[in-house]
Amino acid sequence: MSAISAADVKKLRDITGAGMMDCKKALEEAAGNMDAAIDYLRKKGAKVAELRAGRDANEGCIIILTNDNHTTGVMVQMGCETDFVSKNDSFIEFTTSVANVALKNACKTAEDLLKADLDGVSVQDRIAEKVGVIGENISIQSYNIIEGDLVTFYNHNNRAGAIVSMSKASESLTSLGKDLAMQITAMKPVAVDETSVTEEQKEREKAIAREKAVEEGKPENILEKIAEGALNKFYKEFTLLKQEYIKDNKKTIEQVIKETDKDVKVLGFYRAELGSK
Repeated sequence: MSAISAADVKKLRDITGAGMMDCKKALEEAAGNMDAAIDYLRKKGAKVAELRAGRDANEGCIIILTNDNHTTGVMVQMGCETDFVSKNDSFIEFTTSVANVALKNACKTAEDLLKADLDGVSVQDRIAEKVGVIGENISIQSYNIIEGDLVTFYNHNNRAGAIVSMSKASESLTSLGKDLAMQITAMKPVAVDETSVTEEQKEREKAIAREKAVEEGKPENILEKIAEGALNKFYKEFTLLKQEYIKDNKKTIEQVIKETDKDVKVLGFYRAELGSK
């Protein structure tokens, strides 16, 4: 077998991102054939991925992108096992490339994204390759896409962020949208307003309040009133429009929006945070 040149090892490393010794081993196994060496590393990555699949991937990074006219946005949360890997430029660049694929293809679900093409193979196969290179479990922890007349976002050090859709676009609304995304990131609302809170969530909050009231010995005839009061408190704390504005707690988000543009509506939002379920 002919000797493996340093130039070929470097070329394979540039293509795959694998370590120099792994690349040399792959080329030796493939008798110097570059395509076969790439397949060798891909299979090695898949095996490592299978072995690491059950391990927690609570570290990672969150990448949020919008298209040029800010009408579509995607948010990709890529998980890994250690803080060291999460801050690695190569890992962040890889997650960004996956987010670009999601945006380009307007992938509707994480499953669609895993099947999408990234430089000639599926995103799922690229993730397996990355697992082989890094030696940690890597996976898409959450994925969201959102559309609207205006889509804005806030990303806090790639560790927590939010993306927001609004029904109108303007310079002032762009600024407001970023503030709303920051609000969502910090205050963790679960819905835009009370109409978008699920019936299941409403009943759960009321049931908790009733149970607590019974334990405190409250009379039966006021349990429903207590439950409704608890639900209204929930709306104030956990629906975006009723929350106090983090930049001015004398105003609600609903008031701030009306002051900026009384006709605009928040169509929806998504939030992600490392380590959260």
